[in-house]
Amino acid sequence: MFSVKRNISSIFKILLIIGFGYFFWLMLKITLEYIPLRTSVSFLMIKQTEVIQRREYLYFFYTHVYTSIFVLLSGFLAILRKDFGLKSFHKNAGKIYILLILFLAAPSGIYMGMFANGGIYSKISFVILGGLWWFSTYKAYQLAKQKKFKEHKQWMWRSFALTVSAITLRMWKVIIVYLFHPNPMDVYQIIAWMGWIPNLILIEYLITKKHL
Repeated sequence: MFSVKRNISSIFKILLIIGFGYFFWLMLKITLEYIPLRTSVSFLMIKQTEVIQRREYLYFFYTHVYTSIFVLLSGFLAILRKDFGLKSFHKNAGKIYILLILFLAAPSGIYMGMFANGGIYSKISFVILGGLWWFSTYKAYQLAKQKKFKEHKQWMWRSFALTVSAITLRMWKVIIVYLFHPNPMDVYQIIAWMGWIPNLILIEYLITKKHL
């Protein structure tokens, strides 16, 4: 039984590495679209109301976009820990991950969530996502300070499940648009929730079954 659980955990982590590498490259390409600072490209093309009427919106937007790519990378290195010979990176990567989320990525994400496309349902989802992202990361930080490393690892996985919502949200968007061709605003309402709830369900299942 122990061997089966260990094999499942190893397979999951190998698939995670392969999948993460590919989607991190895609996210990096998206991030690079906003360098140098431009307000008429990609996502910002449909956010011109906020860009024009709210001066602070761009500050929060660029903060979120530029920090999130480093959050993805540092979080990935941190959760691997010693399992793949990266133990020496764990502590420093974890610090970068936690600091970026608590002070920059999550607060800016919550702000942006209040102006999300798709109406009130999308806004509620993204604000909840940002709040849970901040809380799970802070909880992981607290547990590390208390040297409760098993619980710390579990909360880091929860935090990272929310971090990769940036990737899974876009995956669901492609799938839903391809299969059902819904109204664009309906798509936002759906992926706003699908981007992170299945991630948390999967992580909770793996934690409960002691695979993580």
